[in-house]
Amino acid sequence: MNAVIEVDGVTRRYRSTTALDAVSVRFEKDVIHGLLGRNGAGKTTLMSMITAQEWPSSGDVRVFGQHPHENEQVLPRICFVREEQQYIDDARASHAFAAAAMAFPRWDQEFAEQLAADFKVPEKTRIKKMSRGQRSAVGVIIGLASRAEVTFFDEPYMGLDAVARQLFYDRLLADYAEHPRTIVLSSHLIDEIAHLIEHVVLLDEGRVVLDEPVEQLRDRAVTLVGRADAVGELTAGRTVLQHEAMGRTARTTVLGGLDDGERRRAGELDLDLLPVSLQQLVVHLTSKTEQHEQHEQHERHEQRERSA
Repeated sequence: MNAVIEVDGVTRRYRSTTALDAVSVRFEKDVIHGLLGRNGAGKTTLMSMITAQEWPSSGDVRVFGQHPHENEQVLPRICFVREEQQYIDDARASHAFAAAAMAFPRWDQEFAEQLAADFKVPEKTRIKKMSRGQRSAVGVIIGLASRAEVTFFDEPYMGLDAVARQLFYDRLLADYAEHPRTIVLSSHLIDEIAHLIEHVVLLDEGRVVLDEPVEQLRDRAVTLVGRADAVGELTAGRTVLQHEAMGRTARTTVLGGLDDGERRRAGELDLDLLPVSLQQLVVHLTSKTEQHEQHEQHERHEQRERSA
């Protein structure tokens, strides 16, 4: 394992709010990571810590083995593209690309120009006058053409329509294959980026609730489709993530994989076994965390009532 980013026990507090709570995580070299979680989970705060745009209240952050804050040996090797990227008032796309060329040693101007044509970014329009989709395109072009060794995309592609997002995904995969680097994608469109990512870090309420390879994660659940009674036989006693009934047919997603004996029985019952979407798992895990927090709050409330 070759981690280029090491976060150890990082906590970030804003007055009465704790955005990150003792977070420890590693991001490996030349891997596309998915940084997932609901709004307010702490994703942007974590990326801001790593890219030296904020300081942790406690804990340690290292990139390429060094502290990134005010470190000229580290920062030019990192690109952080936000959803609402800020540009100089009168800047056009060409100005933003010229600034990026000076900031990132591995900048590819020819690639940037090709991407600008692909995304139909206007040459003469000021960025602040562009549509949201055009501004998003400028951001993703910088993120791709920078070819920075570590690149963060904090949902800058959310302003793109479905066709433009697919173009982004295609260009990202193609360029990553030729020029591997560490990429971190933060997104709410979990199923849409599931085919891109190799490793998942899931944050919920400032804590890491999941940190593992995607393939390993997929083994955590299974969907069974077939006769309702047959599905019921194999899912009895399991945690059900989702259930749909269509006449005599059922489609049920349960937590936990099937062992060899259960798979043989599924074949005998003529059941189809389907992989579970990453989004289903993420929703279950974050809901589970929320239920646990509610249970703890209830326990604390009851304890106070008994003590009163």
